[in-house]
Amino acid sequence: MVDVSKRPRPELEPEYCKGCNRCVEACAHGCIVPGQEINSLTGLVPVSLHLDDCNGCALCIDACPEPYGLRVEDDAPARLRPQPIDVPSVRLPLPEGKPLILKGAHASAIGALLAGCRHFFGYPITPSTEGAELMARLLPQLDGHFVQAVSEVATVNMMYGCGGAGLPCMTFTSSPGFSLMLEGVSYMIGAEVPGVIVNVMRGGPGLGNIGPEQSDIKLMCRGLGHGATHAIVLAPATPQEMLDFTQLAFALAFEYRNPVMIAADGYLGQMTGKVTLPPSMVRPGLPAWAVYGDAAHRGNLINSIHLAEADLEAHNRHLQAKYLRMIKAEQRADLYRCDDADVLLVACNTPARMAKGAVRALREGGIAAGLFRPQTLWPFPVKALKPLLEQVRQIVVVEASDGQLEDELRLALSHAGVGEGIEIRHVRRMGGVLPSQREIVDGVRAAVKRRATA
Repeated sequence: MVDVSKRPRPELEPEYCKGCNRCVEACAHGCIVPGQEINSLTGLVPVSLHLDDCNGCALCIDACPEPYGLRVEDDAPARLRPQPIDVPSVRLPLPEGKPLILKGAHASAIGALLAGCRHFFGYPITPSTEGAELMARLLPQLDGHFVQAVSEVATVNMMYGCGGAGLPCMTFTSSPGFSLMLEGVSYMIGAEVPGVIVNVMRGGPGLGNIGPEQSDIKLMCRGLGHGATHAIVLAPATPQEMLDFTQLAFALAFEYRNPVMIAADGYLGQMTGKVTLPPSMVRPGLPAWAVYGDAAHRGNLINSIHLAEADLEAHNRHLQAKYLRMIKAEQRADLYRCDDADVLLVACNTPARMAKGAVRALREGGIAAGLFRPQTLWPFPVKALKPLLEQVRQIVVVEASDGQLEDELRLALSHAGVGEGIEIRHVRRMGGVLPSQREIVDGVRAAVKRRATA
């Protein structure tokens, strides 16, 4: 005859109990009853145990849908909280191949695949849809997952779940769709969830049109959500950089546990160019913090809610320290003929290509012009800009927006306490129209003439 007194009794881990009461129904001796108090960590009402008449049958443990809600007391410590470890990513060599001719959006998609991304969530929107279409074609062949969400709101929340599980994930979108994602982006930043968002910007405001515009620079640099929300914003200018920066974005997203934005414009998403593949690709690992669902990661929690004011302030200070690390380490810029530049053109994305041609034309006309191309819009690469200000007398900002890039430049100069006395002018187009090389050359010549006659 079995001595039931020697059977181990169940133990309750309240933070894992959802109060479903299945164990209440399973217990024939009435040892488990519905709870009466809310658990402060979960907001749920766990059951209550009264084990005087318990015979250790373990039917309650079998009935519990949560692996560690009810558990046997003897093996609880080992099973409940094993220590998760980082499984590092591995770089795998790629065979050397010939350059490819790719659209910018396709190049970004291939960059994501080479970075180890096997999960895509998105909603089609012109002019970014080609990237999603290529992912839909290739991911099933790579044991990946493509989900066309019902909206951009659904997209970003799917990314929250996938990124929270420690898996590389991404989306392609364009300006109106990006606006819809901002609440979820704020949640991802607050909960420190990685993910990559490629925003192929188009004309606005409102529905606008599908022409290229740098309409979302301010939104990506300053408007990612309420509270202290920042993300690295990479600004490619060629299909090659669309691939390279997408790969970089995944590395940065996991290094900082934060979403990363890629700011492209409509022409860059659609234009074709020569792209060379890198010598290696990434097989992603699994970070120790991931809420992956297995036993090793069962104790992890991802959360952007801090109801106690002191806790939320402490979390914000933690985020601010992380942003400061980004500012110090992740400023990137490309300089063209800036060593002796008297007039400095500042431009990014496709307008930087026209500005580069304008620099050549201006040099031929006797004006010492140079191009400063920020490759990160946030953090703005003011460290690379500061040494140039010793000889630069004028800055001309070239952009396809109403001054959003110029605002980032002025704010960076102000915070750095530099640039006083340097005249800042601009050449701008909007609504899907990009500045032409001729307009840039004429604008710079007019600025130089005004300076000479001042």
